[in-house]
Amino acid sequence: METRQLRYFVAVAEEQHFGRAAQRLGIAQPPLSRAIRDLERQLGVQLLVRTTRQVALTPAGQALLEDSRTALDAVTRAANRARQAGQDQPRLRLALKADHDGGLLGRILDAYTVLPVELLLGVYGEQLPALHEGRADVAFVHTPFEERGLDSEPLITGPRVVALAASDPLAARSRIGLADLAGRRLPDGQAADEGFPKSSTPSLPLLDHSQIFNLIEVGNAVWFLPTWVADRLPRPGITYRPVEGLEPVTLSVVWLAENRSAAVAAFVRTAQQIAQPADLPVHGTEGLEPVTTEAAGRA
Repeated sequence: METRQLRYFVAVAEEQHFGRAAQRLGIAQPPLSRAIRDLERQLGVQLLVRTTRQVALTPAGQALLEDSRTALDAVTRAANRARQAGQDQPRLRLALKADHDGGLLGRILDAYTVLPVELLLGVYGEQLPALHEGRADVAFVHTPFEERGLDSEPLITGPRVVALAASDPLAARSRIGLADLAGRRLPDGQAADEGFPKSSTPSLPLLDHSQIFNLIEVGNAVWFLPTWVADRLPRPGITYRPVEGLEPVTLSVVWLAENRSAAVAAFVRTAQQIAQPADLPVHGTEGLEPVTTEAAGRA
């Protein structure tokens, strides 16, 4: 099989529609359909059940989809690692969302001297793909997140607040509960009164702060965010309120489980050492706690 065939198959399987998959790939639909039929003949199994409106995966197709994603990630990771290794001056690439470092980033960069650090700033949801695709070596990620293929160490933990439109009736309260958010939606469409999922990353669209805040200001969404982020992002049309019953958030440093780089290990140790001092709270980190071994077991 060729990687091109796998990319085509993954696109059709994820879109569940040949037309949308062709548009996503930037090709015409007839060659895409032929490529999938050729792949089925090559494997001797039916991968998709086709209807006039959509396609569905067969058991063979579901198995191939899982392995195809793994294979494509590996190919992309290998290419990115080769580019990284070919640079005149190796760097450690850190993926993160701006303002989501818990106030630790500057101190970590000052203390880490093994390699120059390249910051890969992205919107929500881009940090883990950057790791899996080999574009980043480490990442700062908030819980919860999909831990498949990753190792992580928790750094700090603290409360979340809810961001509401200043005109929302709940904004007049000093404190609210999850049940009070009934009828309101998060930016990913999830019901706000359900809180955060406990075992997987919410499917937050790839939005930046300004886009999310625009949704909140017009009353189309509310949003949960760590206090250390809220303190850095005051907005006239936004009100932040504590929420009783809302799970706290932990900031973790994350890397690929298969990565055995000494530079990555040194960065993780440095981040842990910076996060531990008792005098941590600075610039929006009031109320945060260093994550102890006991707390890490609960995270």
